[in-house]
Amino acid sequence: MDINQDVDFLLKEADQKKMKGEHIEAVKLCEKILTQDLDNTEAYEEIGDNYLSLRQFEKAKKALVRAIRLSPRSANANYLLGFVFSAIGDWKKSIDYLERADEIEPNHAEILRCLGWSIFHDGQRKRGVILLERALNLNINDPLIMSDLGVCYLNEKNFERSSFLFKKVLELEPHNEKARECLNAVRFFQKEFKKLREKKQ
Repeated sequence: MDINQDVDFLLKEADQKKMKGEHIEAVKLCEKILTQDLDNTEAYEEIGDNYLSLRQFEKAKKALVRAIRLSPRSANANYLLGFVFSAIGDWKKSIDYLERADEIEPNHAEILRCLGWSIFHDGQRKRGVILLERALNLNINDPLIMSDLGVCYLNEKNFERSSFLFKKVLELEPHNEKARECLNAVRFFQKEFKKLREKKQ
């Protein structure tokens, strides 16, 4: 087995470990790749992705910055680093990397989902919702996009659309407790706003 085949094999193994939720084992396999090839962008991306799943954001950031230094035009590395900054609430940096990822790989539902979420939370609410709706058009049965959009519509007091989206998530994933909690929140706020409106009349 030559070195390239060996690296490909280890990357596949690492991906399988990641899918099973064995993130530390996946990281170890990628580190093994780096002992053979210190400039392997994919290995750094995988390390970043696994640390992101473990919510170890500093470690994820370090690996992904290295990946981008090696491959500035990697849509995946830019997307993942944008995701890291979104997770820690640094919306400006998140948007910067996600817009780069979107430019490299346009019309990618997951990139648009994260970009829409970050833009919404950065205060550009209308634009954020438009991007999330675009993401949903590209991937109409994605519960993550529906949930993010549902939360944004709840914040915008568009209870009807929010309720529709969380009901759809629960049709697809009946055991999704987060979606159930959000749907209950929508119903609660809907009632409260109805009461307020009736008082004003």
